[in-house]
Amino acid sequence: MFGTSLLLAFKEIRRHKMRSFLTTLGIIIGVASVVTMVSLGNGATQSVQDQVSSLGSNLLTIRPGQGFGRGGGARPAYFDLDDVEAIRTQIAGLRVVAPQASAQVTAIFEAQNWSTSVAGTTNAYFEASNLGLAEGRLFSEQELAAGKSVCIIGETVRSNLFRNTGALGKSLRLRDISCQIIGVLEKRGQGGFGQDADDQVVMPLKTAMRRLTGNRDVQTILVAVDAQFDSGWIDDEITALLRERRHLRPGMEDDFMIFDSKQLADTLSGTTRTLTMFLGAVAAVSLVVGGIGIMNIMLVSVTERTREIGIRLAIGAVRREVLMQFLIEAITLSSIGGLIGLVVSFIATTAIALAVDLPFTFDVGVAALAFFFSALIGIMFGYFPARRAASLNPIEALRHE
Repeated sequence: MFGTSLLLAFKEIRRHKMRSFLTTLGIIIGVASVVTMVSLGNGATQSVQDQVSSLGSNLLTIRPGQGFGRGGGARPAYFDLDDVEAIRTQIAGLRVVAPQASAQVTAIFEAQNWSTSVAGTTNAYFEASNLGLAEGRLFSEQELAAGKSVCIIGETVRSNLFRNTGALGKSLRLRDISCQIIGVLEKRGQGGFGQDADDQVVMPLKTAMRRLTGNRDVQTILVAVDAQFDSGWIDDEITALLRERRHLRPGMEDDFMIFDSKQLADTLSGTTRTLTMFLGAVAAVSLVVGGIGIMNIMLVSVTERTREIGIRLAIGAVRREVLMQFLIEAITLSSIGGLIGLVVSFIATTAIALAVDLPFTFDVGVAALAFFFSALIGIMFGYFPARRAASLNPIEALRHE
């Protein structure tokens, strides 16, 4: 019985191809919209996680200041090397602690120049920031201790200053410093918050302090937390230590900020997931609209086939068989629309992800759920027309013209 009803359903759909396509169009758009929105949202979440993790795994970034937009333009109270040493020796659960003194400079090589940022730091900076070398080496202990004029450059700096020649062993000019290049960083692309992680020059901390900044201020401290320890607890311990060292009395606001990359990633990921669910729910409304379209067309079909229904009932067909036939037609229409919608969503997700440079993530679970929901729409909105067909009076149906 089911097989016969299914064959009749396909026969009816083929007989009215254009009408069947227009009927399923709402389901196609609904399924494609839901799956595409959720897939792109998942891709955006993955992109946020990747960008934040590019800052470093379990990384605490400590900067002076009292928050965004505060301070009235006054010079912030920077850290010093004693603060760095105190964090390194008095706080448990840390992998590395990397001080950083930064400056914006113009790097010059022969006739080429490029405006970039210079980070004066130690080798701990590379581990804390998950930075690897494409070629060359890190700083030696002697270079760090003596403040030698050596540097390691990012891929953006290399590509803009050394287009047709190798960079290793060449010398850059940074203000009045001639800096020998001993390494090139691996390409990472966009870092956290859209910044170019490859647009930087790294040199020994003492070199930057003596030759670029002209002081012993540490502008940023990077703290890589051991995975076995809770970064929130480490955050509290560092806060207490720095408040003590900076002589902040109870009730006074912190004059420094600590950014936790893990908490930041969790917060941003949660926000994008919520937005994805909202967009998916909005897109799901079109599925309901598609279901209303199916019900409308099925009611028209019942009216057109009233005499056929009367003949079937008159020669012995039971009402359950008539109901099943029309219900299967509705489910078949919505299921075909769901399958086409999945194909459209896969193509759309691929194209949009490439266009906006998002990771391609096609959630099979969401796709299966959307297809199941499309079939459910066929049952929900096809039942009323099917029941109406099954409840027709055979004599009145046979009189219908």
